[in-house]
Amino acid sequence: MPARHLSPDRVRAARQAVRVTVAATAVFYPAVYALHQPVIAVYALFTPIALGLLSSPPGGSRRRARVVLLALPFALALTALGTVLAVTTGAAVAGMVVVGFALTFGAVCGPAPAGVAPGLLLFYVLACFPPYAPDALPQRLVGVLLGTALLLLCELLLLPAPPDPPYSERIADALDLAATSAVVAAHGRGTAPDRARLLSTTGRGLRLSQQPPGSRPTGAGRTHRALAEAGAATRRLLDQLARTTPTANRDLASETLLRGIAAACTRTADALRGAPAVPGPEVLEEMAADFVAHRGRSSGSRTAPAPALLVHRSTVLATAASAITVQAAVAVALGGRRTLTGLPREQFWYARPSTVRLWAARLTGNVTRRSVCFQNAVRTAVGLGAARLVAGALDLSHGFWVLLAVLTLGRTTAGATWSAVRSAAVGTLLGALAAGVLLFEAGGAAVVSAVVLVPAMLLAFTLGPIAGPAWAQGLFTLVVACAFSQLSPVTWRLAEARLLDVLTGCAIGLLCGLLAWPSGARGEVRHSMAELLRAAAPLVEVTAAATVAPGTPDAAGRPAEEAVRLTRRRLRIAEAAYAQYRTEAGRSPADGGSDWLAALNCAGHALVGAHWLPRLSPGPMPPDARHWARESAGELADALVRAADFPPGGVRVRRTPIPRSVLAAVPAPALPALVDVEVWFSGLGADLAEMRGDSRPVRSRAA
Repeated sequence: MPARHLSPDRVRAARQAVRVTVAATAVFYPAVYALHQPVIAVYALFTPIALGLLSSPPGGSRRRARVVLLALPFALALTALGTVLAVTTGAAVAGMVVVGFALTFGAVCGPAPAGVAPGLLLFYVLACFPPYAPDALPQRLVGVLLGTALLLLCELLLLPAPPDPPYSERIADALDLAATSAVVAAHGRGTAPDRARLLSTTGRGLRLSQQPPGSRPTGAGRTHRALAEAGAATRRLLDQLARTTPTANRDLASETLLRGIAAACTRTADALRGAPAVPGPEVLEEMAADFVAHRGRSSGSRTAPAPALLVHRSTVLATAASAITVQAAVAVALGGRRTLTGLPREQFWYARPSTVRLWAARLTGNVTRRSVCFQNAVRTAVGLGAARLVAGALDLSHGFWVLLAVLTLGRTTAGATWSAVRSAAVGTLLGALAAGVLLFEAGGAAVVSAVVLVPAMLLAFTLGPIAGPAWAQGLFTLVVACAFSQLSPVTWRLAEARLLDVLTGCAIGLLCGLLAWPSGARGEVRHSMAELLRAAAPLVEVTAAATVAPGTPDAAGRPAEEAVRLTRRRLRIAEAAYAQYRTEAGRSPADGGSDWLAALNCAGHALVGAHWLPRLSPGPMPPDARHWARESAGELADALVRAADFPPGGVRVRRTPIPRSVLAAVPAPALPALVDVEVWFSGLGADLAEMRGDSRPVRSRAA
C-alpha cells in the first residue's frame, strides 16, 4: 500500500515496532548464543517491550527517550523488589497490590506517569515469580540496563517520531481567529453564519479529547493548569464571538473594546509562539473598566440606549471578560506570574502555591472513592494481586503470563473488558495453535525459532496496537514461544501453557471488571456532572441577588463565597471524570446521550458571571426589577436541578425577557447591569439547551 494511504496511527505503530524489535533482539541474541546468559536475555528482551510497547510515553522521540530515562531507576528498583519478595507467594502478592495501586494511581500526575505505569508494572511482575533467586539479581539488572540503553538509542536514531504539536500552538491559532472575528464584529455587522460555524468548530478543536495524549495539559503543575484554563476560556471566547449580534447604529465604545480584544488576542498568540514579551491582562482590564464607565454615562443621559444596543454592549463586555481570563492564564503559564490584580483569587488559585503543594493537592484530592483514578488503581491492584495469588497457588509454570493478561486486557468498564477478553481468548487460541505447530515441526531446533522471532515481533508489534486484542494476543503468543524455545528445550506444550495462563488472566480480569465499578467513568461522570449542576443552581440565585439588590437582605443572607467555592470544587472533579470518560474504549466525541461538555460549559459560565456581574452593579434596583431577576434566577436554578437528573427529553428553560414595564421603571444608570443579568441568563439557557442536543443559538433580547 502506498505510504500516502497509510493512516498516521499505522505509520506510528510500524515505526515503533521496528524500534522495539531492534532494541529487544540486539541484546537477546548475543546474550543467548555468545554469553550464554539466559537471565540477561529475558530481561533485555522484555525491557524494550515494557517501556516501548506496553508503555505509551507521550510526545516525539526526544520526549519519549527522556521519559524512558527517568523511568529507568524505577524499573531497576521494581526488579530488585520483585526479586526479594519472590521468597513467598504471600510476600509477592502483598507487593503486587501495593506496587499496582501506587503506579496506577500515579496517573493523576499527568500523561507521562500514566503512559509509563503499565510498563513499569511488568518489571515487578517478571521478578516476583519463582524461582526465588536473589543471586540472579545482578544479571536481571544488567538485562534491564542493556535493554533500556538500546531502546534509548533506537528512539533517538532509528526512525525517530516527530513531536506532537503543542497545545499552546492550538490556542494561538484559535486566538488569531478570535482576533480577526473581533475586528469584523467591531463594525457592528455581527458574526456571519459561516464565520460562526468556523468559530464553533475551532472551539471544539480545543477540547482536550481532541489532542494527542502528549499535548494535553493534564499535569498537576502551574503551567499545565494555566494552559488548560486558557484553552477553556478561549473556547468560551470563540462561542461568544460566534453569538455577536449586529447593531443598527455604530457604537464607538463597543468598537474600541472589540479592537482592544483583538489586539490582546494577537499579543497573547505571539507570546504562545515564543515572543519574549508575555502580556498581562491589565491593559484589557483598564479598557473594560473604561467601557463600563462610558456605558454608565451614556445610560445616564437623557436618551437611554435602545434595548438592542444594551444587549450588544453586554455581549461585548462578556467577551472581554473571557479574553482577560485567557491573557491572565497565559501570563501564569508562560511568565510564572503569582499575582493577578482584578481577577478572582479562586479562579487562579494555582498561581500562588509551590509546585510541590500543587502536586500534593492533586494526589490528596483524588484519594476518594469518587475519583475515577482511585477506582482504576484499586481495580488494577486487586486484579493483579488476585492473579499473582492464583498463579502461585496453582504453581503455573509461566505464571507471569496470567498477570500480563490482566495488565493488558483490563478496561475501565465491564463491557469493554468483556469485549477485550473475548477477542484475546480467540486470538490466543489461534496463536497457541500456530506456536504449537511451529514447535512441533521444529522438533526442538532453536534455529527455527531464532529465524522466526524477528518477523514475528515486527508483525505482532505493528498489528497489535491497531488491530485489537485478538491480533495482539495471538501474535504475542507466537513471539514468546519463539523466544522461550531458544532459552531451554521446550515442546508444543509451551503453547498449551500460554493458552491456559492467558485464559486464567482473562477470567480474573473479567471478574474484577464486573465487581469493581463495572460502569467505569460513565457512572462517575454522570454523578459528578449532576453534583456540578446542583452546586451551580444556588450560585445563579446568589449572583442575581448580589447584582440587582446588593447590600439588601436578599443578597447579604446568602453564602456567596461558599457557593462559588463549592461550584469550583465540583467543576474540577467533573472535569477529571469527563477526561477519563473520553479515554474509555469505544467512546467518540459524537456518541449519543447527554452532552457532558455542555454541563461543564454551563458551570464555567455561571462562575464567570458570579465574579463579574456583582462588580458591575450600580446598587439596589427597583422592586419590579428585583422581582423579575429573582423569579428568572429561580426558574433557571430549578432547570439546573432538573437537568441534574438528565431526563431523556432534556430540560426546557422558559425564558422570560425583561418586561417593558420593568425597563421603564429602572433608572437609566442601572439598565446595563440588568441587561447583563439577562444576557447571562440567556447564555446559561443556551448551555442547558445544548445538553438536550438542541444546538440552535439562543439570542438574548430586551422586551
